[in-house]
Amino acid sequence: MHQGWVFFLCGAAFFAGLVDAVAGGGGLISLPALLAAGVPPHLALGTNKVQSFAGTAFSVIRYQREGYLHKPIAVPAACAALVGSFLGARLAMAVPGRYLEHLVPWILVGVGVFTFARPGFGEVDRSAGQKQGSVLTAGLIGLFLGCYDGFFGPGTGSFLIFFFVILFGFGFVRASANAKPVNLASNIAALAAFAAAGEVMWRTAWPMALANIAGNWLGAGLAVKRGARVIKPLFGLVLAGLLVKLLFFSS
Repeated sequence: MHQGWVFFLCGAAFFAGLVDAVAGGGGLISLPALLAAGVPPHLALGTNKVQSFAGTAFSVIRYQREGYLHKPIAVPAACAALVGSFLGARLAMAVPGRYLEHLVPWILVGVGVFTFARPGFGEVDRSAGQKQGSVLTAGLIGLFLGCYDGFFGPGTGSFLIFFFVILFGFGFVRASANAKPVNLASNIAALAAFAAAGEVMWRTAWPMALANIAGNWLGAGLAVKRGARVIKPLFGLVLAGLLVKLLFFSS
């Protein structure tokens, strides 16, 4: 690949990491960039998983250092997502995803309306004193959205943030933080599958991974410092971007 394209892809990976650490949806930037560079679809998906995995891992570290990870929720959700992603990937081989292509845009509209029709939604963290059923609920969320990620994928991080706010009373910062280990786990199965099939451009993936790490690290710090004031608007932009992509740019 020409060096100019590598610089372009690294820039895209940086901004993808920045957005993804705050509100999810970084793939809306990095994957189209890979396709624009002429990378075939399967190679683009596999290469994108490498840089996304690396950046998300460092985002988890940053949020952990800042004290925003709630392990009784994040760990069972992440473990269940690992199983769910594998099941979803297997299911995708047997069931066409066109039904979800029609359903997910309506879900995104519902999430957006619910989020922005309530001015204080996600701005205050009410997660103290989790109920006993929270671990089971977290596991079910991880299993369901991990399966969705393996089967179809768009909006997984944003859906995780939304459910963590509405079900556990997390503020947007803590919800974003605890979505990251779940994203990380669901990416493991997909990355392993792409790597085993030889669908990764490693020489392009590594510099993109370093750029994505930098973006994720900066984005996590921005989320911690600015809180819901920066996360909620960016969350809305990610939902809008996902909606446009699914309505107008799906194959």
